[in-house]
Amino acid sequence: MAEWWHNLTSINRGFFCMAAFFSVFFLWQMLAALLGLGDEDGGDDVSDGGDADADLDADVDDFDSGAETDSAATVVAFKLLSIRAIITFCTLFSWGSALYLSRGDGLTRSMGISAIWGLAGMGSVALLLSLLPKLAHTGTKRIASALGAPGTVYLDIPEGGAGEVRVAVSDVISFVKAREISGKPLKAGTPIVVKRIVDQTTVEVETLSNTETGGTE
Repeated sequence: MAEWWHNLTSINRGFFCMAAFFSVFFLWQMLAALLGLGDEDGGDDVSDGGDADADLDADVDDFDSGAETDSAATVVAFKLLSIRAIITFCTLFSWGSALYLSRGDGLTRSMGISAIWGLAGMGSVALLLSLLPKLAHTGTKRIASALGAPGTVYLDIPEGGAGEVRVAVSDVISFVKAREISGKPLKAGTPIVVKRIVDQTTVEVETLSNTETGGTE
């Protein structure tokens, strides 16, 4: 091993050192993504429903336009892209250059081919990351489709609390967390209509009889 290392040129050794250095960061990013530790890179990540859900506590027009959601998702995607995709490029480029030089290829050829590998890896990561905000936006649109839809209370809604309703979401019968719009309790089996979207998982409802009465006045 020592003899192999001493037989390498100084440039080749430099590329191997770079490869080892960036590989540590690359593996950390992979483990962080698998273990759910990636929130430090972006506290407003689309997978973190905290502040994002609070911003969605507005009328349904915010869902249709998607302005705030798309803006936050774009910032997150750019932040992830600037870190993970660049680390991917550096890792592949340094490893490729080191291995091609060890094989006896020239410096220009080795770096050129390695740059192609790095750009391909960088593009793949960018493509995957660009899908994240689109998936989140699709989820928002899906729950927004329940606005105005009739349904029934599935789990009792306590006074001032939340229960569960059975309602059509994107033409699919779903069970959605719900609360009564004025805080009244509703028993299971009560017919309701969705009056407001609270966030991606919660709606506000009103008894169907109240809605019909209000419409005839």
